[in-house]
Amino acid sequence: MSELRPPGDEVTVIAVTFAPGDSLGTFLDSLLSASAGGPPQVVLADNGEGEQLDPVVAAAAEERPWVRVVRTGANLGYGSAVNIAAATVESEFIVVANPDVVWSPGSLDVLLAAARRWPQAGSFGPRILTEGGDVYPSARALPSLGRGIGHAICGWWWPSNPWTTSYRNERRALGETPVGWLSGACLLLRRSAFHSIGGFDQQYFMYFEDVDLGDRLGRAGWQNVFIPEAEVTHIGAHATSRDPARMATEHHRSAWVYLSGRYSGWRWAPVRLVLHTGLLLRSALSRRAPSIAAGARPNKPGK
Repeated sequence: MSELRPPGDEVTVIAVTFAPGDSLGTFLDSLLSASAGGPPQVVLADNGEGEQLDPVVAAAAEERPWVRVVRTGANLGYGSAVNIAAATVESEFIVVANPDVVWSPGSLDVLLAAARRWPQAGSFGPRILTEGGDVYPSARALPSLGRGIGHAICGWWWPSNPWTTSYRNERRALGETPVGWLSGACLLLRRSAFHSIGGFDQQYFMYFEDVDLGDRLGRAGWQNVFIPEAEVTHIGAHATSRDPARMATEHHRSAWVYLSGRYSGWRWAPVRLVLHTGLLLRSALSRRAPSIAAGARPNKPGK
């Protein structure tokens, strides 16, 4: 393993906030032990819409000198807020993380050490655990027509189906390895790679911006590398749980933006028609059936 060094000015953590609640304090406190050198600089990209800054976000910056706030001025969505914050950062690496993530001790150092071992990689993702201890499938293959359709239709009622299993890379034990894309819940990015492709695509309000980012990094010659030795816990989707019907609609809209862009041109028009119809139908069903909206369940560790 490469020598672990404190983050210093090497890395900046960006978290998008929108009334984050108590989870933000837990997130920031966990960063105190994520690196042997102490916490990195943190930028909170706040999507709050009111004139007054959310009290929790304001307190986070007032109580911690290594935390600052960048207000976006409106609820711009995840990727757009990250892009605004990233434009204010000069460190070699940036971390994009949800404010409801808890860092395991030393996990940021492990990610940075991996980044030094993989100079051709643009993004690095840790192993992500759910609050219940399940391993979330955060290192996946890029969606294809076959995998995408099979996963969308079968994933919510048959989690071990072959399309979902292939999509989530569950046919092989993943060590430190390149993959198609990594979850945006917690992601270390080489800043030069991120900016070379224009950052996150702002067409996506929420969902699929990480799939698109991994795809575009790969097309630009960068690798996306899974680092399971680094571990974080995602304790809950607080922002998305406030309006699950809207989030289900947004998830399917983002899926359409991604797929229609990959299958463009008149020759793919019939395929796009089928995809659009199917996504509209699944979106309508998911607003009425939480099990469909939740998708495939994560597997237990070791399975």
